[in-house]
Amino acid sequence: MKEKTSNQYSTEIRERAIRMVREHQGEYPSEWAAIQSISAKFGCTAETLRRWLRQTQKTNEIRQDSASSSDSERIKALEREVRELRQANEILRKASAYFAQAELDRPFKR
Repeated sequence: MKEKTSNQYSTEIRERAIRMVREHQGEYPSEWAAIQSISAKFGCTAETLRRWLRQTQKTNEIRQDSASSSDSERIKALEREVRELRQANEILRKASAYFAQAELDRPFKR
């Protein structure tokens, strides 16, 4: 049996209803009570609004996972770059010390 899919409500209405549930949830004894009250104001069923909320939560989780994986890749690249720069600085520091010592060991010209 195929689930009925209706696009009866605009994206703006859905987003506003979801935002209202999130903003006013603390005023109700439970999330479900908030959903029931707010869904009545928008003329949709409580189950419809609950599904919209869950879908939005899943979408946000996916976005966060995607962002965190790209962040972790960026962090790894930056850590690798820091290691390489520290190695280069160490080489330059040793070379500088070597040439400074060689300059001191050179006989003085008059």
